[in-house]
Amino acid sequence: MKVLLINGSPNKEGCTYTALHEVETALRADGIDTELLYLGKKPLAGCIACGSCMRTSHCFRDDIVKDIQARLDEFDGIVIGSPVYYSGPSGQLVSFLNRLFYSSESRMAGKVGASVVSCRRGGASATFEQLNQYFTICNMPVVSSQYWNSVHGFTPDDVMKDKEGLQTMRVLGHNMAWLLKCIECGRNNGIDKPQYEQRLRTHFIQDKY
Repeated sequence: MKVLLINGSPNKEGCTYTALHEVETALRADGIDTELLYLGKKPLAGCIACGSCMRTSHCFRDDIVKDIQARLDEFDGIVIGSPVYYSGPSGQLVSFLNRLFYSSESRMAGKVGASVVSCRRGGASATFEQLNQYFTICNMPVVSSQYWNSVHGFTPDDVMKDKEGLQTMRVLGHNMAWLLKCIECGRNNGIDKPQYEQRLRTHFIQDKY
């Protein structure tokens, strides 16, 4: 079993990384393989609503989104990490997630997901909620912890002093490992993920005549 941890901060080893590393350490302690993905500092294109992925099952751009799409089957779980920018995730991360999830929705189903956020002071809960909605629209079980998954601090050293936040990260990692093992146990005993109905999409515009 393997979990992909996505660092959506432009700072490679900043506060968001510090939180993700704590989750990663707990996962590894429980025997789960991990991979930490850093999106980098370069601009990342957003979705342009071209519809190409509906025909090919992958985004047409040759970048990190397409690379991860090609490897999605390697991962049983996904942890998304972001700093808080104006009570929301980083713009680069949103571009990455919009394209990845939109073009790979059916392949996300059954994977477990979790999000973690880092902020100096406020906006954590709004960012946390926004990130979790990527999971809840794709039939992904969402892993929780003992508190909302956030750490506080202006620098990594500050985050290391947030003992409650770090403990929340560790508990999250252990909970994810436990759920992944439960799912694997069920699969080995003939219990697989549900067979989903064909997706219905309702529009709310009615003809007046």
